[in-house]
Amino acid sequence: MNILIYLVFYSVCVLIPKLMADPKPQGASDMRRRNNPTYFNIGGVLSNMESQMIFKETISHLNFNSQYVPKGVTYDSTAISMDPNPIRTALNVCNYLINQSVYAVVVSHPLTGDLSPAAVSYTSGFYHIPVIGISSRDSAFSDKNIHVSFLRTVPPYSHQADVWMEFLKRFNYLKVIFIHSSDTDGRALLGRFQSSQNLEEDVETKVQVETVIEFEPGLDSFTDQLLEVKNLQSRVYLMYAGKTDSEVIFRDAGLLNMTGLTYVWIVTEQALEASNVPIGTLGLKLVNATREEDHIKDSIYVLASALRVMNRTEVITKAPKDCGDSGHIWETGKTLFDYIKKQNLVNGSTGNVAFDDNGDRINAEYDIINVQSNQTQISVGQYHFSFEQNRMALKLDKDAIRWPGNTSQAPVGILIPTHLKVLTIEEKPFVYVRETQNEDDCTPEEIPCPHFNNSADNNDFVKYCCKGFCMDLLKELSAKINFTYNLELSPDGQFGSYMVRNSSMGGKKEWTGLIGELVNERADMIVAPLTINPERAEFIEFSKPFKYQGITILEKKPSRSSTLVSFLQPFSNTLWILVMVSVHVVALVLYLLDRFSPFGRFKLANTDGTEEDALNLSSAIWFAWGVLLNSGIGEGTPRSFSARVLGMVWAGFAMIIVASYTANLAAFLVLERPKTKLTGINDARLRNTMENLTCATVKGSAVDMYFRRQVELSNMYRTMEANNYDTAEEAIQDVKNGKLMAFIWDSSRLEYEAAQDCELVTAGELFGRSGYGIGLKKGSPWADAVTLAILDFHESGVMESLDNRWILQGNLQQCEQFEKTPNTLGLKNMAGVFILVAAGTVGGIGLIIIEMAYKKHQIRKQKRMELARHAADKWRGAIEKRKTLRATIAAQRRLKANGVNDPATVSLSVDALPRPCMEARSPARAWPGGCDVRQRTHHAEDTNMPYGTVLPDMIV
Repeated sequence: MNILIYLVFYSVCVLIPKLMADPKPQGASDMRRRNNPTYFNIGGVLSNMESQMIFKETISHLNFNSQYVPKGVTYDSTAISMDPNPIRTALNVCNYLINQSVYAVVVSHPLTGDLSPAAVSYTSGFYHIPVIGISSRDSAFSDKNIHVSFLRTVPPYSHQADVWMEFLKRFNYLKVIFIHSSDTDGRALLGRFQSSQNLEEDVETKVQVETVIEFEPGLDSFTDQLLEVKNLQSRVYLMYAGKTDSEVIFRDAGLLNMTGLTYVWIVTEQALEASNVPIGTLGLKLVNATREEDHIKDSIYVLASALRVMNRTEVITKAPKDCGDSGHIWETGKTLFDYIKKQNLVNGSTGNVAFDDNGDRINAEYDIINVQSNQTQISVGQYHFSFEQNRMALKLDKDAIRWPGNTSQAPVGILIPTHLKVLTIEEKPFVYVRETQNEDDCTPEEIPCPHFNNSADNNDFVKYCCKGFCMDLLKELSAKINFTYNLELSPDGQFGSYMVRNSSMGGKKEWTGLIGELVNERADMIVAPLTINPERAEFIEFSKPFKYQGITILEKKPSRSSTLVSFLQPFSNTLWILVMVSVHVVALVLYLLDRFSPFGRFKLANTDGTEEDALNLSSAIWFAWGVLLNSGIGEGTPRSFSARVLGMVWAGFAMIIVASYTANLAAFLVLERPKTKLTGINDARLRNTMENLTCATVKGSAVDMYFRRQVELSNMYRTMEANNYDTAEEAIQDVKNGKLMAFIWDSSRLEYEAAQDCELVTAGELFGRSGYGIGLKKGSPWADAVTLAILDFHESGVMESLDNRWILQGNLQQCEQFEKTPNTLGLKNMAGVFILVAAGTVGGIGLIIIEMAYKKHQIRKQKRMELARHAADKWRGAIEKRKTLRATIAAQRRLKANGVNDPATVSLSVDALPRPCMEARSPARAWPGGCDVRQRTHHAEDTNMPYGTVLPDMIV
């Protein structure tokens, strides 16, 4: 370690600065490579003298092969025999090999016995001297933490798993039972098999290990273990065991009739050595496994090839020479080990020689051995390297294989159960569920379907009866491919999601619902509207789709907002204003034309005294509105020809306006159907969800998984995730109640709901297209049969009839017919018209009250005017009387002055005077007490008053 630290320190502090300062570092490196050794001694620890002779001859011939040995380079050999004592073997390696400065060691051991090259590997590995094994196949040598510099030209036993995997795929055996001893090789074989299984990308051909049986070597009986697996589904047994243990296993398997028809036994090389291998057993044998001469040649040529390449590019130091120098680490040995691993001897004596990262041989070739009559072992194929495909390939003669039971027909490999446990879930119209007290109450079209429970106590179950699309499909499948079944409902009412359970305790992800029951092998089949998607297909097997569908959006049809002014909707506000203005403009023009026309009513009223009323402005407005509203016009029509021409034009205008209004009103209030609120999944309101727009799907469903996969829908999914429902029933009910605006779900179900309830509608085009399939366990023997049956149902019209019966049900046509029929107008549609009438009534009542108040005001004003006029008339009468009296008195005085004193004359004079009250006066305007002055005069005379006295009531 101190030397290593010193070397690192020296490299960092001394060599690197020198290289940076040296203008010709490449020349210095070349100089050092020129000092590389030209003499390489190769050591060998071999099992016998014959191998030693072959080893020395091969190296001697190598020196004359310019393809591997550059000019000036010499290879020499030092070989010793393998000692039965590991300690002596280690000492011999030190004394006879390391002391001779060997650059690598080739080691072999007898194929029989307990001798192992471990001592050679430990001793050489301590100094990082590469060791190439040519016979040891123990998996322990693959551990580079222990055997740091060990390589081998033979593969470990665990590599037989690669051949097994190819063989299983060839015969489509996707479920196996693994039996192995609890030693290093058995566990390594299982580990490599499972690694190959996990690396398989195609889920359709992924092999599943149903169970693993591990046993301690040295068996006396294997009956108990075999009884455990006898009732399992798989009938393919992969076995790794030694010769003695294999004989015990084959003996007990034969006693349990587990080596006959329907069974498959695939074993490793050691098991083929048993004396009682059953007929039909398949095994492997490594090609050239016992030809030590060929492996010696390949190991030497691989080593020479590595040294040749290394000599061109690397600085090679001399190999260690003293085992006592425990502190010396040979860095060249590490580099040489890496170079050997990179070599590929294409045309080696044992085939294509190459190594993996652990130094284990790859591309090794095997014979496929089939045990036939009389324990005869016949090769029926090869696992060889294909230069065309540049990889290992399996070649089989299937016709030459004899299977257990001495038959030429390959077994299915699994126990095909004829009575299946089938699960389903309530999902209209595919599965209708009805609760019942007794399963006998189920009708012929229904199937008893109790609630599924994992416990053994089934007494408290609530009984249900199921019918629908999937139930009829299950009946058809059962009759077609001949199986019986028990139908049960999902344990939690969900299809299933892949979630972490007991996360606080570091739990792992598990499937729930229907999928979980199938994955955990508590059920055999799922017959339900189960969407096929990649997440589920990784764990279960699907049949071909029995119905193709997609994802769509369900929403409630928006009801037309019938406002109080719905009757005004046929015309725009501008048009209404223009109509209102036109009415009054035409009325004004009519009035003016009739007013100024020579033949108008104004002129006629003044000339010929006609009794007809003249057309005033109020009558003209009444006429214009009457024509527009198509009401009868009793009076106030225009008289002049010019006004009547305008009236006819106005009538035509009114006819067009009224007809257009009527047609549009019918379209707005009767025939129009509201459109959907959303345009589809790409609607901006869904992508950028608004507060007043809620959308959701079902938790853990295939639709939920689809949104998780779509990156462009991540923003939408984050918003809707909090609104997701447990079941589709709850979500659909909330859509009907208006609590949920958009429900995203399978198109088949939503189209059914829209057909059932014409108030619901699907929005936009389908997206995320997929299909419904029958769910089965991985490797289920019924998978192919179910798929073929479903394809046959599609071709024969069975699926179409199920669609018509359960999904369409004629309701779609009813909704289409309902869409085409006009709606019945209700109060909400015509409320504005009634309010207009009510407003007109209230307005009329209000106007009449105003008129009455105005009329009373006018009457009071008229009375005041009458009183004032009456007082004025009285005052004028009194003045006239006084003037008359004065005139009378003056006349009398003149008469007296002229000597006329005849009373009769005076009386006649008075009578000749004009009366103060006109005959035309109304009685209300007569003077009080009468207007006869003579009577008043006579009255004065009768009362002996002086003549000419004016009575008080004659003066105001």
